[in-house]
Amino acid sequence: MAVMGHDLQPAPEARALSRQEQAARYAPYQALIERIEELDAYSHQVMHQWPKVERHVLAAEVRATLLRIRRLCAIAWKRRQKAAALFDLDVEVEVLRHLVRKAWRLRYITAQRLEVWARHIDEIGRMVGAWIKHAGAAP
Repeated sequence: MAVMGHDLQPAPEARALSRQEQAARYAPYQALIERIEELDAYSHQVMHQWPKVERHVLAAEVRATLLRIRRLCAIAWKRRQKAAALFDLDVEVEVLRHLVRKAWRLRYITAQRLEVWARHIDEIGRMVGAWIKHAGAAP
């Protein structure tokens, strides 16, 4: 039985999204997740060469921060009110940037590795910033 509107016309049915519309909606999130996975793989490769004592201290902090970034990205994608999760995600990206600079100051990575790592983090930061701007969650 069709639901009738106030003017006794059938109410418009909710239209399901086509696969193309779903893919277009999911694409920015998927691109960000791919960049985070690339950063995670590069980070794992770099941290494996750190001194053994630091693999359980600073490296653990970097791994935990990467995990939080991944988690906050999923939370921001799923929530209707994205502002809080997006700002938390932005903060975690900045924390990761500080941890990488600390590794460079302690001479665990070379200037070239710092540059490559910073480029990965900057790209993720730009994507998160664009997401914040698009969501209209600017402070």
